[in-house]
Amino acid sequence: MISLVTNVDSLDAQRNLNIDNQFQSNTIQQLTSGYRINSSGDDAAGLAIANGYRSSVAELNQGVMNANDGISQLQIVDGGLSNISTILDRLKTLATESASTTFTGSRATLNQEYSQLLTEVSRQASNINLNAGGTFNSLLSVYIGGATQQTNASISVDLSGVNSAVDATSLGLSGTNVLAGGGAALAGNTQNLTTASATFVVGSSPANDQSFTFNVFSGGTAQSLTATVPATASGSGLSSVLSSLNSQLNQYGITAGTDGNGALQFTGTNAFTVADTPGSGSSLLTNESTLKGADVYTPPAANNALTITNAGGASATVMFKGGESVAQAITEINAQSSALGVTAVLNTQGTGINLVSGSGTLSATGSVANVAGLAGTTPVTSTAGGVSDNSANYSLDGASTWVASTGTETMQFTTNNGDATVNLGSVTTLAGAITAINAQTASLGIYAVKNADGTGISLQSANGFSMTDTNSVAAQGFYGASTTTTAQNASAQTPTASVTGNSTDAIEAINSAIQTLGLVQGRVGAGENLLGYAVSLAQSQISSFSAAESQIRDADVAAQAANLTKAQVLTQTSVAALAQANSEPQAILKLLQG
Repeated sequence: MISLVTNVDSLDAQRNLNIDNQFQSNTIQQLTSGYRINSSGDDAAGLAIANGYRSSVAELNQGVMNANDGISQLQIVDGGLSNISTILDRLKTLATESASTTFTGSRATLNQEYSQLLTEVSRQASNINLNAGGTFNSLLSVYIGGATQQTNASISVDLSGVNSAVDATSLGLSGTNVLAGGGAALAGNTQNLTTASATFVVGSSPANDQSFTFNVFSGGTAQSLTATVPATASGSGLSSVLSSLNSQLNQYGITAGTDGNGALQFTGTNAFTVADTPGSGSSLLTNESTLKGADVYTPPAANNALTITNAGGASATVMFKGGESVAQAITEINAQSSALGVTAVLNTQGTGINLVSGSGTLSATGSVANVAGLAGTTPVTSTAGGVSDNSANYSLDGASTWVASTGTETMQFTTNNGDATVNLGSVTTLAGAITAINAQTASLGIYAVKNADGTGISLQSANGFSMTDTNSVAAQGFYGASTTTTAQNASAQTPTASVTGNSTDAIEAINSAIQTLGLVQGRVGAGENLLGYAVSLAQSQISSFSAAESQIRDADVAAQAANLTKAQVLTQTSVAALAQANSEPQAILKLLQG
């Protein structure tokens, strides 16, 4: 039917032209953007899948960066470990040199370098954060991604624990030295300073500081000095304690360290004596006045009281709430007793309470029904503060208290290298006697210093010697407690350990440290390799996820180029057809002619 009002052909041509225009527009959009999906309407399901792939690629790209950062950090640690390994080689060289009995040089000079290198090991371990408690002394986790489960998305490198720390203490080197065997180990001390994570000298400074008084022959003269370990609220570990002491003592030829049982020991080639002045905090020693409790703690009843009295007569009373645990009881006791210089601590079994003081006898009384076994017990005490001579030297001590002679006193020294005579008849002071003795004997290698109590004279030498003391007045002079006026003879006591004992112990410790360091290097190297493998997998996943995303999201350029040609032809034909359709109504005019 020919209609003037409705041109159906024109409408069809218009509809197809719109379709062709949209087809051409979509084709141009894909070619210019490069994407098949430019909006959710293009392919909603495909877009969701492609977005998941793109998210995984973003995660993996950052994961590769994380892994490379981790490799870089481990390489820094690895370089530091290699340097520490070189230092261990030097330490072993020094120890081996000192371990030979034919060595004729100065072991003090060797030990000075040895001690400095131990400090350097700890410093470098701190710099690479692999000291005990350091940032990298932990379980390191590097997030890579690319896994469906979070547990598989990370790489772990375990550098935690004391076995992965490489400071001198963790490697078991703190306290070692290459001096002659022996040293000053304070009698009665069984405190093991090498206990893991233990802290010492806890408290406030200066009240709880721990001090050591030394009488030493150094720099050509006999002198006294005090080395102090300051108390801190959190206390100090072994490494910092030894570092503090050695910074004060090394210049005098004395080194602080530990013996085979982990107890504090001072060594050196110089003549010296030492006395301890403990603080009231957690001590470096165990030879302080101690009031021992029962082996097993018994909780107190409510309102039980415990009164503690120190050597000076000052008292403090602890009133218990009842039912306190052993830890709570210790806290409550210390809150009252610290002002007395008395500290409550666990006994060695960890089951009861002992009271410890650095000054004299303690007592405890009260209505406590066997709380900690303290009330009514007999105090078990030891000397308040230990004393010791340098056992690495031949030594000879006189009376505990030197008494100036009012008569004639002559000291005759005999050595393999010669003899010396000292006349003390006109000397009236202890310091004067020490000066007079050293003036004659120092050239023979015999040195006089105050004894550990500071009241008498200790004679020391690296070589054996004997001394004859002749005094015309009884109970005076070097042997002040003697009742005879005739000559008294004595040979120096021989050193308690071999010349090379400390050096051979150091070699054994270094061998162990080398093995420990090697294991740590193995863990670090394995970590580097694991992260390298993880990077390779992540990069492979990035390629695969990107390809999968491309299949869904990217445009097929070749197909769309053909579609563009098709769309252009269709559009042109649609326009031509529309023109023809629009001209159809003109045929009606022919019918009206005539």
